[in-house]
Amino acid sequence: RSKMQRIAAADAFLDGLATQLLACTTDMGAPDAAPLPCTETVIALTRDLQDLLFPGIRRRLSSGNPCHVASCVERLNAIAGTLSQQVVLALQHVRHATLRLHAEPSALQQEADQLVQRFLLRLPELHALLMSDVQAAFEKDPAAKTRDEIVLCYPGIHAISVYRLAHELLVLGAPYLPRIMTEWAHRETGIDIHPGAEIGAAFFIDHGTGVVIGETCRIGEGVTLYQGVTLGAWSFPRDEDGQLIRGARRHPTLEDRVTVYSNATILGGTTVVGAGSQIGSSVSLNRSVPPNTIVTIERPSLKFREAA
Repeated sequence: RSKMQRIAAADAFLDGLATQLLACTTDMGAPDAAPLPCTETVIALTRDLQDLLFPGIRRRLSSGNPCHVASCVERLNAIAGTLSQQVVLALQHVRHATLRLHAEPSALQQEADQLVQRFLLRLPELHALLMSDVQAAFEKDPAAKTRDEIVLCYPGIHAISVYRLAHELLVLGAPYLPRIMTEWAHRETGIDIHPGAEIGAAFFIDHGTGVVIGETCRIGEGVTLYQGVTLGAWSFPRDEDGQLIRGARRHPTLEDRVTVYSNATILGGTTVVGAGSQIGSSVSLNRSVPPNTIVTIERPSLKFREAA
């Protein structure tokens, strides 16, 4: 076959493949759907917000003093503009996907701007919450030398800071962005916190790898979790047609000052761990625990024999 024939055959093959792919994705609404928020942009925004809350520790966005008012105003303006753009895209897409409404971005801009303004007004309170998390880590981990070290190095604080930002956006009604943020933190740290969870102040995750916190979890103040802890669902309720009932309580409640040690699993929307309780390593729990209770499993016996 000549070179021209080979090129023509390759073009025909690609045309056919493209037609097949477009036919497949049309069912998902991909060609005509409103554009989604940009994952990379949302992640960059999250980094910028972390830097705003921990100025000069994680990274610097400009050559100026990160604690200077003018520098802070400059960063707030940049964050507000970009975040508003992403919220518009999210609102536009979710309304098209759920209601088949083709709203113009300009019609959603005012709504997005108001949402972003309310979010930014929450930043001082979020900073206070995060400082309580950092202080809890400093008080509970003897390996920590300084609070700055905790902010700079601890995966638990990274995951918690992203969660707290994402949770505020979720409460304010921003679609998609909260999940993008917490799933990025999940990939970065191995800690999976759904932005819908409700978590009180002075929250500490030690080590953190493999921690899972479900959407409808309620966690009080001063709670500590170790690596491998799962706060999950015992079952997924369905309606009479067999469809999942979304939004129902299905994850446990941990009251104030609860400690859950490594690889413990606590399941169920009616499960409440009372204040001041301790759940031991590798415990599997699906019923409520009174306050100030220690729950452990029986220690297995060890057998030793001489190697052959």
